[in-house]
Amino acid sequence: MIRYADIQDFAVLKERDKHISESELRNVISAKRVLVMNQGDNFIGWLRFGLFWDNIPFMNMLYILEDYRGKGCGTELVSFWEKEMAKVGHRQVLTSTQSNEQAQFFYRKNGYTECGALLLPKEPLEMFFIKDNLLEAGEI
Repeated sequence: MIRYADIQDFAVLKERDKHISESELRNVISAKRVLVMNQGDNFIGWLRFGLFWDNIPFMNMLYILEDYRGKGCGTELVSFWEKEMAKVGHRQVLTSTQSNEQAQFFYRKNGYTECGALLLPKEPLEMFFIKDNLLEAGEI
């Protein structure tokens, strides 16, 4: 089951998501910008997003617990998010990953194409990906 996180999910997300402050995590949960995935009573993972330029959905974090990886859970969670974004009128979504991470292959396999990069000092290249035409592609 995939659903928007609520405050009852705060503890498990706080424990696992080390890339966001507690106060910002509360904010994004309240703003309905976190999806959680469960299988029965088992927490599987989450997807956290924001808005690039305040109007393009940008996936900031996709995380599937190790025991559930390679079983289609990530694809299912991303697909759900894309459909949700299309329902509210977004035609495209963005995400990024570092060039030394395997996630780039996951995004390509799921219809994302490279659209730019950012090189910060002492960091691997950050690759940006876009999935365009959500409405025309029948994503809703």
